Amino acid sequence: MLRKLSPYLYVLPILSFIAVFTYIPIATSINLSFREWDFLSSTKPFVGFDNYKLLLSSTEFWNSVKVTAIFAVISVPIRLALALVLASLLTSEKFASRMLRGAFFLPSVTSTVSIAVVFSWIFATDYGTANAIITAFGAEKVPWMQDPNLALFVIILVNTWKQIGYDIVIYIAGLQAIPTELYDAAAVDGGRRFHVFRRVTMPLVMPTTYFLLVISVIEAFQVFTIVNVMTDGGPANATDMIVNMLYRVGFTLFDIGTGSALAVMLFILLIALSLIKSRVLGRRVHYEA
Repeated sequence: MLRKLSPYLYVLPILSFIAVFTYIPIATSINLSFREWDFLSSTKPFVGFDNYKLLLSSTEFWNSVKVTAIFAVISVPIRLALALVLASLLTSEKFASRMLRGAFFLPSVTSTVSIAVVFSWIFATDYGTANAIITAFGAEKVPWMQDPNLALFVIILVNTWKQIGYDIVIYIAGLQAIPTELYDAAAVDGGRRFHVFRRVTMPLVMPTTYFLLVISVIEAFQVFTIVNVMTDGGPANATDMIVNMLYRVGFTLFDIGTGSALAVMLFILLIALSLIKSRVLGRRVHYEA
């Protein structure tokens, strides 16, 4: 009997940790999404789907969904495309390649707050480095963070700069796992570099691409720190993404019920997107035995 239970006893500590810090908070959030609570009241009256109805009828909510979707649609393809190109150039074990890998990867392990503050200085209208370079060539200053048409693209740039190093490292691992015999065979057959990349590299790196696509989309829908530090959702709600709205509703307005409902809707949205990606791209992903 003890022998049968021993495997479960070994994983019990980590299962307990996951339950306390993951499953219990999820269940609590779902419960609170059907209640009205402001952090201070001792009662949490049940309000049914009122919190969800409030969100679905809110223009602010739909704006945050639109902004987040635009952010994901633009940033994720750019990240993955650049990461694959750079990874293809850095697969060798030369000293310069290893140094560049570390340089690209460093931002992904750097404090997001620090990065956001530094880029806030860079793109500041009056004293920023970006405008200093522009004015040096005779152009006028650009209100990067005050223009609703530019602010989101600045956020995309900063987030891409921070996250692309992780994508590069994962892509390098995937590229190095491709047998060199396939490239040798393609060279013997007279395949050009572009055709080899399209017919050999792309299909064999598809599992890595699929993994990074899922991770990147989830990360894109959960971007918060960069937005909160650099724009706080402005100007004119042009960068007000879902998680930034969740923070404002739950921890600024102390509407925990509506904030929890928004968190649950975000969870359902990410699950739905993952299932769609699995259905659409799953057939193209082939894992070697």
